[in-house]
Amino acid sequence: MIQDQIFLEDRHKNFVKKVSENEIVYALKNDDGFATSVSNEIEDEEGNPNEIICFWSDKARAKSCIKDEWSEYEIKELHLSEFLENWCIGMHNDGLLVGMDFDHNLFGYEIEPLDLTLEIIIRLNLYNKQVMFKKFDRIENLEIQIRNVLEN
Repeated sequence: MIQDQIFLEDRHKNFVKKVSENEIVYALKNDDGFATSVSNEIEDEEGNPNEIICFWSDKARAKSCIKDEWSEYEIKELHLSEFLENWCIGMHNDGLLVGMDFDHNLFGYEIEPLDLTLEIIIRLNLYNKQVMFKKFDRIENLEIQIRNVLEN
């Protein structure tokens, strides 16, 4: 079990690094929506597993998941700014989790969307990258708002 957790932590760190470098996030989409799963770790107030929307840091890993219940899905490319300001904030508001870099066995890392947003912002700052947003004039403004939400 500890080995699995270390493996997932490494996959998580790799996701943050790759999407920060490439500024692209991948999802799987069909006519009904985006690929989802349920949490193995986190439950809602009623004891039901939280729903997860899955995202990948590279196209090949996303493509490896197009099988079984996701066989009718296609890869959708999202710019990092759209992922952070629309997806992560929206998922937080809807009580959803982010599933990162799931493999073909649907084994992946789960995280709260705003926590992931902050981790990516920290990484972007390390790279001195300024991502262009539509709703925020600078990455620092997004970070301040996320921190305010998490503190309250």
